[in-house]
Amino acid sequence: MWRDLLPIGRHTGTGGYRRYAWTGADADCRAWFRAQAETRGLGYEEDRNGNQWAWLGDPAAGDAVVTGSHLDSVPDGGAFDGPLGVVSSFAALDELRSRGARPAKPLALVNFGDEEGARFGLACVGSRLSAGQLSVEQAHALRDGDGVSLARAMERAGHDPEAIGPDPERLARIGAFVELHIEQGRALDETAHPVGVASAIWPHGRWRFDFHGEANHAGTTRLEDRRDPMLTYANTVLAARKKARTAGALATFGKVGVEPNGVNAIASLVRGWLDSRAPDEETLAAVVGEIERAAVERGQRDGVEVTVTRESFTPVVEFAHGLRDELARLLGGAPVLPTGAGHDAGILSASVPTAMLFVRNPTGVSHSPAETAAEDDCLAGVTALADVLEGLACH
Repeated sequence: MWRDLLPIGRHTGTGGYRRYAWTGADADCRAWFRAQAETRGLGYEEDRNGNQWAWLGDPAAGDAVVTGSHLDSVPDGGAFDGPLGVVSSFAALDELRSRGARPAKPLALVNFGDEEGARFGLACVGSRLSAGQLSVEQAHALRDGDGVSLARAMERAGHDPEAIGPDPERLARIGAFVELHIEQGRALDETAHPVGVASAIWPHGRWRFDFHGEANHAGTTRLEDRRDPMLTYANTVLAARKKARTAGALATFGKVGVEPNGVNAIASLVRGWLDSRAPDEETLAAVVGEIERAAVERGQRDGVEVTVTRESFTPVVEFAHGLRDELARLLGGAPVLPTGAGHDAGILSASVPTAMLFVRNPTGVSHSPAETAAEDDCLAGVTALADVLEGLACH
């Protein structure tokens, strides 16, 4: 399965993956998922929001145990983030069958659409729509970098954009959702355990900072006559690092757009996107507030107007304690650790009991072609997931 999936959407120049929602690479990944489901004799369906499901047992019976993740990627992302959870879900089902285990509850495998938000700028679109955390109007308003709407992209891919929306009946069928994921960090690498259990997801969000200056000639405009938004932006990037470090939080400007984007032109507009995360919501709000104040104060010195728009926010997620503790018990006391990364499991946690398993990442690198995990650790993850599914669905 891993070999079949690896070439899809891989960029030959960078070695990273560009599996963006509702593109050709995404379609190939979706075809792979469907083929894996049909090969195993599972019932396949695609829900109203484009999420893919493979069922063992009757979905209508309710109290289903569900596992899976996503197959899309960030720009030039790694091979493991998302796909490891999907591949492992099929492998864990194979392991259950080899053990002769007979689920007493429906069992489902899922591939959630557009988890990374790389194309339309909002993460977890498929699960947010299903959980009612993204309205149809908001979804239809999403645009990619070329101005193509989410609705148009879905339509081109053969999906009806008018059908999207909350899916409470489907979520009501789920008794537990367990997502396996590569660890995005090195906490497990400092232990003897290849697999851990998630305790919580830090609150996090994305903010767009618009720095409005004045376009002018780079070779003729005196420094004292400039209203250069690039200076304000650069100072804000440095301030973000300082404020986050002081508060024990994280703050990253990882995406930037410049107009008119000429080598010999002073910019008229710099637009930067801030990703910030913290152990609690109060700290996160304080850090983002301080970054905004630093930007505005510097902008006043530079003659630059600064506006800030919150584009997304996910509050702290405490995974269901009973389910979390049951996973740790089933895995013989696996370590329990928090994460700063968002996941579909976090979105669904408000609607169904959810939990996560992490597979050791020896470098801690993620969202990069250098992301990796040892084969033995990945196999340990499959065994752990099979143990969990057997414990939850077969007893």
